[in-house]
This record gives sequence, C-alpha cells and structure tokens, in this order.
Amino acid sequence: MINSIITGVGHYVPERVVSNHDLAKVMDTNDEWIQERTGIVERRHIEPGSKISSTDLGVKAAENALKDAGLTAQDIDFILFATLSPDYYFPGNGVLVQKALGCNTIGAMDIRNQCSGFVYALSTADAFIKAGKYKNILVIGAEVHSFGLDMSDDGRGVSVIFGDGAGAVIVSATAEDRGIISTNLHSEGEFAEELAVTFPGTKTGWADELLKDNHGLTKKEIYPYMNGNYVFKHAVTRFPESIVEALTDAQLKPEDVDLFIPHQANLRISQFVQRQLGFPDEKVYNNIQRYGNTTAASIPIALSEAKAEGKVKAGDTILMTAFGAGFTWGSVLIKW
Repeated sequence: MINSIITGVGHYVPERVVSNHDLAKVMDTNDEWIQERTGIVERRHIEPGSKISSTDLGVKAAENALKDAGLTAQDIDFILFATLSPDYYFPGNGVLVQKALGCNTIGAMDIRNQCSGFVYALSTADAFIKAGKYKNILVIGAEVHSFGLDMSDDGRGVSVIFGDGAGAVIVSATAEDRGIISTNLHSEGEFAEELAVTFPGTKTGWADELLKDNHGLTKKEIYPYMNGNYVFKHAVTRFPESIVEALTDAQLKPEDVDLFIPHQANLRISQFVQRQLGFPDEKVYNNIQRYGNTTAASIPIALSEAKAEGKVKAGDTILMTAFGAGFTWGSVLIKW
C-alpha cells in the first residue's frame, strides 16, 4: 500500500517587520485594539515598490523544503501552488515555480482556496500519491497581501490582519505505515461574498471601468471585504466539525493529537477551538502574533517553525485545520 508522507518542510518571510505601532501611524488604530481582537503584534510585508511576488517567496520556501528533504528540483514530479495573490491574473504561479527552480517539464497546478488553500493542496497531493501517479510533489502556500490592502481608516478592520510569507512541503510516496491518515474538504458558497475581493472579475469588469466617471468601482469591490463577526461565528463552528470528522475517520480522539496547527486567521478563533476540543496549550502551535494571517501560507509556515523548534517528532500525530473565504474549510491528519 502506498502512503504519502511529508519528507521536507521550509518557509520564508520578508525581512521587513511591520508592528501595530507602525500601522497606528497611517490609520486610526492602536496596538491594544489590534491585539485584543486578533492577537497580532506584528507581521511581515515586502518592501514597498520592490515588486517581490508570491512566486518569489514561494520559491525560497520551496528551496528550503527541498534542502530539508535532501532532494533536488529534478526529483519533483508535480507542483501544487496555493495562493490568493498570484503574480498574474493568468497564468498561475505553479508554472513560474517550475521555471525558477529548473524543474523538468512536470505538471503544475494552482489552488485558489484562500485560507484553506494549503489544506486543499495537501489533500490533493495525498490523493495523487496514493493513486500511484507521482512520487514527490512540491506543495507551496505563499501570499503577498501588502500590495493590495487599504491602509486607511476605511480598511483598518482587514488590513491590520494580513501579512506576507510562504511555506512549502515535499509530499512523497512511501511503503511505510505512516503519513497522511485522514483528510476532509468542505465548502459553502452561499456565503462567498462575506469574505471576498470581487475585482477583477467578470461581474465587476476590467481595469478600464475604473476610468469611467460614471461607473467607478468602490473600495469594497477593489479591496478585501470581510464581515468579521459573520466569519468568526462560522469558523468556530466549522473548525470543530472538521476536526471531529478527521479524528473519527482515523478512529482517534482529541487526546491522541500531539500537535494541533490551526490556520492562523485570528488568535481568538484558535483559542476558542482549542477550548472546545480540550487541547492543552503545549499541543497547539500559534505564530499569528509574529506574522499575522498569511492565508494559504500560514499552516506551512507554522509547521516549518514547529519542526525547527523540535515540536514535530517521528510518530507524532499532527492535525492541521483551516477555514476561510468561500466559505471553505477542511483538515489533514498526519502520523509523522
């Protein structure tokens, strides 16, 4: 029987640190307000005007994951790239990574599931591996949010949350009795507009619409819109549902989990879910305090850091769960 294991992890974040105090200089907010609502102290942003893209960050994370796995770009036979902030409207970032790393003419696919993008991509890699299609799949989650945030009082409810960064893993085939043991994926498109960027898109038109005096786009159409309370209420319901489903499928209980790595959306959401499932503090990994919400990159960045800190060990049961725009959500359970 073929199983899929994570053989390498890596991450990369920009050097530029943007604190809550820095944001208070450009919008009506403060450190206390941000920490109380999100748990975030600082985040990383690319340098303004640098043109660094999510592909650039993803490539650096991928190089670190390849090194960790002891593999080269020629060993990779498929690429999955999860992002909501691609370099171009099209083509996708996956092919740009194939070029940058010098991979063979392998397949490359983008996953556009925002905050749950890495979980969706990891589940897809697991299915490909177990089907015998590929042996080593590069999975990347990377975001550059900072270029598209409304850094004014109008946008403070969203813009204080997001940061830039990338994480990557190598998913490989093995005959060993370990690896990904359970996955689940869900969606509820009824609430798609509660957390969205609607431009560009065929419903809002293209860039020339901005130039028409009588048909300009609104900030809500151009910048990220989030109904925060609505998202929170759904997240704290769907997170536990997905976790229980994953554990039930694997015939495990919450106490069998050695490390829970939630999507770093909001520290309050993570803490709420932690209490519901009864996970002790030492079994939950959060780094949103340092990086903010890096969307598709948040779980692989956290996994990479947790492994580097010795919190991911052979034989551990690792649970990763995400919820976000779409609404979409899901979990991946791994026997490391």
